[in-house]
Amino acid sequence: MTLLLTLDDGSIQRKLAEAVDLARTAVLADAGAEQVGAHVGVDSEDAVSASHLFEATVSGYRGWRWSVTVALAGEEEPITVSEVVLIPGPEARVAPAWVPWDRRVQAGDLGVGDIFPVEKDDPRLAPAYLQSDDPAVEEVAKEAGLGRVHVLSRHGRLDAAARWHSGEFGPRSDMARSAPDVCGSCGFFVPLAGSLSAAFGACTNDISPADGHVVDVEYGCGAHSEIEVEVTSSVPVAELVYDDSLIDFEPAPEAATEVTEPEPAEATVVDESEAPVAEAPETAEVQPEVEPEAVAVDTADEAQVEAESASEH
Repeated sequence: MTLLLTLDDGSIQRKLAEAVDLARTAVLADAGAEQVGAHVGVDSEDAVSASHLFEATVSGYRGWRWSVTVALAGEEEPITVSEVVLIPGPEARVAPAWVPWDRRVQAGDLGVGDIFPVEKDDPRLAPAYLQSDDPAVEEVAKEAGLGRVHVLSRHGRLDAAARWHSGEFGPRSDMARSAPDVCGSCGFFVPLAGSLSAAFGACTNDISPADGHVVDVEYGCGAHSEIEVEVTSSVPVAELVYDDSLIDFEPAPEAATEVTEPEPAEATVVDESEAPVAEAPETAEVQPEVEPEAVAVDTADEAQVEAESASEH
């Protein structure tokens, strides 16, 4: 084998590439003529082996290929068949890359009764005794049932903070961008304890979509406690409304001339047998309106004048 690798001038690869008939015979014997198509190429595996590729016409394996690997043990040795396998081609539908089962579980996959153990060296957790300088305190707390075996490590806190900050209740969400104010100034915001208290808390407003969830201090919604909205009618109402749709308009009359006091009528000689003394002469013209008192005085004056004229005659 070392001699072949050292002295090969390309003749070995040419012999392997020309062994198409040998490869087809091998695949026909393994799969049958109805499942083998045309020869589509050859791939070099190493200095003494190559794989011939044939189209596969197997039901349910569209885009797959038959791969027949042939090898040459020496220049004077015949070419032999190493294996015949069915492999996916560039257009074949294949399963996604394999992922370990413990990495396939996503948020929300855990259901009732499911158990999901953490890794032994999970970087998100740290031994609880690291949180205290006094081992005796930790021992007493554990005996009293107040201690925990593990607590969040710095990596675990940063990982949770990054996930919450970029999540549905973070400052980049659509709700937060349209909110009038942030959760940090809201009365319904309850800060978390510990090192996360400066950036996160829980929402306690049942009207808010974040009720019962961890929210970023820069998140916000329309149910902020300090929002004040003036409640008014949606229909504008004026103090006094005139409906002038049915009013007929006419031009205004000219300004009336100044009213002057009428002159007393001239006395006339009237025969007592022909006209009564008490009757006032009729006038053809319409007198302008005057105050009632003025009309009464004028009538009395006219009656007195007529009486004196009659006595003289």
